[in-house]
Amino acid sequence: MKVKERAKVLQQSCIAADIYDMTLAVSFAGDCVPGQFVSLMTEDGSRLMPRPISICGIEKDAIRLVYRVAGSGTADFSALKAGDEITVIGPMGNGFPLDVCAGKRVLLIGGGIGIPPMLETGRTLQGLPEDEKPASLAYVVGYRTDDKYLYNDLCAVAPVYVSTDDGSFGVHGTVVDAMKAAGLEADVILSCGPKPMLRALKAVADEQGIDLWVSMEEKMACGIGACLACVCQSTEVDHHSHVHNKRVCKDGPVFNSKEVVL
Repeated sequence: MKVKERAKVLQQSCIAADIYDMTLAVSFAGDCVPGQFVSLMTEDGSRLMPRPISICGIEKDAIRLVYRVAGSGTADFSALKAGDEITVIGPMGNGFPLDVCAGKRVLLIGGGIGIPPMLETGRTLQGLPEDEKPASLAYVVGYRTDDKYLYNDLCAVAPVYVSTDDGSFGVHGTVVDAMKAAGLEADVILSCGPKPMLRALKAVADEQGIDLWVSMEEKMACGIGACLACVCQSTEVDHHSHVHNKRVCKDGPVFNSKEVVL
């Protein structure tokens, strides 16, 4: 069940160019699962719509959010300091289906600001009982440059393979190039990132028979599925809109790649 509350900022720091790392004390942390997001409200009354931020870390009474400043709303968030308060709604959306990973070779793939939700996904998978854990687990992540935010955090969970757009760190190219360079094989891929990355992963998954789950990045308005601002094209007719659409905020953001058109 979603909760709307005033949350206290426990810490915030800038960890790369325009990338911020914030921890919020929230009452609903125990209800969060990897792949979900929260909606944050600005204090500026002229900005009515909340901003969706994926959950990077889950603790007993707190959540970690790592986000990029992309506009006036996220710029407001970046000015918050420890002790400040902000209105938060969560948990939102559907997370990754971790049960499909049991006994399987699993890759967690993130691109850009799609990397943060993959951190907690890996942490949670590693903390499962032995009979529910993956047979193997690795990260493949794509950065624009060598800013490497969260890289050390990821390395503490599982092996990490990296690509960069400019070749400054890891493989020069895409996450698919990094997979091929390392000879990585998988039964299941859980992923989050820009649509071109997800589209490339779907091509690999379809060719190799990999079970691919994608977390979609779309601009949102209401965050609860009412306004249809964040729909993506689906392969089947949606029961809500009665057309080939799915609401990323309500039906997702995580989908099996066979459900959506990338």
